[in-house]
Amino acid sequence: MSTSDLFGDDLLPPTTPSKAKPSTTAIPESQPMLRPLAERMRPQTLDEVVGQTHLLGAGAPLRTAFEQHRPHSMILWGPPGVGKTTLARLMASAFDLPFISISAVLGGVKDIRDAVDAAKETMRLTGRPTLLFVDEVHRFSKSQQDAFLPHVESGLFIFVGATTENPSFEVNSALLSRSTVYQLQSLKYDEATFLLERTLKKEFPDLTVTDDAIGVMVELADGDARRLLNAVDVACTMAMERHMTEVDATFLRKTLPTTLRRFDKGGDNFYDQISAMHKSVRGSDPDAALYWMCRMLDGGCDPRYIVRRVVRMAIEDISLADPRATQLAVEAAEIYERLGSPEGELAIAQAVVYLACAPKSNAVYNAYNAVRAFVKTDRSRPVPLYLRNAPTKLMKDLGYKDGYRYAHDEPSAFAAGEVYLPEGLEGMKWYKPVDRGLEIKISEKLARLEALNQEARRQGKARRRGQGI
Repeated sequence: MSTSDLFGDDLLPPTTPSKAKPSTTAIPESQPMLRPLAERMRPQTLDEVVGQTHLLGAGAPLRTAFEQHRPHSMILWGPPGVGKTTLARLMASAFDLPFISISAVLGGVKDIRDAVDAAKETMRLTGRPTLLFVDEVHRFSKSQQDAFLPHVESGLFIFVGATTENPSFEVNSALLSRSTVYQLQSLKYDEATFLLERTLKKEFPDLTVTDDAIGVMVELADGDARRLLNAVDVACTMAMERHMTEVDATFLRKTLPTTLRRFDKGGDNFYDQISAMHKSVRGSDPDAALYWMCRMLDGGCDPRYIVRRVVRMAIEDISLADPRATQLAVEAAEIYERLGSPEGELAIAQAVVYLACAPKSNAVYNAYNAVRAFVKTDRSRPVPLYLRNAPTKLMKDLGYKDGYRYAHDEPSAFAAGEVYLPEGLEGMKWYKPVDRGLEIKISEKLARLEALNQEARRQGKARRRGQGI
C-alpha cells in the first residue's frame, strides 16, 4: 500500500508536449512545507511503498513487471488512499514514459481529446507511448471509455485506470479485456503504524507521539493512507504551533474532528457489508448480523435501506418456514417510519435477530426462479378451457368453464385428480418444501393431497384432456 492516492495529479512532466494546462493552484516544489503532508510523503521509488506485498513483494506480478520493464495497460481497483495514483506515477517514472492524468470526476470529452493530441505529438517526437492515468474511471460513460480503445490498441497509450468500484460492473468489457486488473488492499494495522512512524520521524522529529495517540490515528484512518497522513498533519502541526512537545490521545480526541468510518454508499464497501449482513442472517448468526448492521449504521447508511434488505431476507431466506419473519420485517419498516432514528433502529435490530434465529427456507425463492426460467424458454401454452371464465354466452357456447370442479363443493375442499397446469405439463413440481419450520407441515399436507390425486387417478377419476370426469 502506498502512502497516498492523492489529488488530481494534473501536472505533466516537462518531456510531455502538453495541451493540458498546468494547474494554476499547484504549490511550487521550492516551498515543500506548503504542500500537503500526504503529497510530501508520496513514495518516489517502489521500495518506499508501504503494503501491497501481494502485488509488489518478491516475485509478485507488479514487481515482476517493473523489474522486467514490461509496461502494460491495467486497472487498479481498491478503496481510497491505497496508492493507485502513486503506482501509476512510479510506473511512468520507472519506464521513462510521459505521464498524463485525467480525472473522470472533473474531466470530459475535451480532456480525452487533448490527451490524445498530446500523446500523438509525443509519439511523433520521441516514438514513445504515453502513460495515461484515468482516476475514477468508472465515472466515465460507456462512450467515453470506448474512446480510449483504439489508442490503447494502437500503442499510443499505456492505459492505467483507477477505480473504487468493481471493474467487472463499472468498466466496459472491451477496455477490461485489454487491461490487467490488480486489486489493491487497505493498509493493515501494522502497515499503517509503520507509515505513521516513518512520517513522524521525517516530518516531526522533535515531537513525541504516545503509543495511545498512534493507535487513535491508525484506527481513525481505517486503512486509508491519505486519511492517516491528514490526521497526522492536522494534529502535529497544531501541537507545534502551541509549542507542545508531546501529542497524546486526549489531545487528539479534542483536536481531530469526529470522522465516520469509511462507508461509500455507492461503492464496493457498501455492498460488501450488506452482503455480510445478509449472509450472517442466512447462516443463523444473530451476533454477526447485528455487527454488520451496526457497522453500516455507524458508517452513515440510511436505516431505510437496511430494513428494505431485511424484508428481502425474510422473503428469500426464511419464507414459509416462518411466515412471521416477513410480518416482523415489514413491521420494523413501519415502526422506523413512525419513530425515526435512533429509536426505530431497535425495531430493525429486533427483526434482524429474529430472522437470524428463524428456520430457513429458500424453497419459494428457488421455485419462483425455476418457473420464471422455464416460462421464459417454453412455448406459450393455452389455458385449458375448463379453467377459463365464461362471462358471455359465446364463451359458454365455446366450452369455456365446462367441466370445472369447484373445490369448495368437493370433500375437504379439494378436487382430487384435477389438473391446473397446461397440457403437457401435468405432474410438474417446482416448489419443494424444506424439512424446517412450518414447511414441514406444508410438505406433509402436499404429500396427503398428492396421495388423493394418485388415488383419483387409480380409480379413473382424474381428468383426461378434452373430457369431463
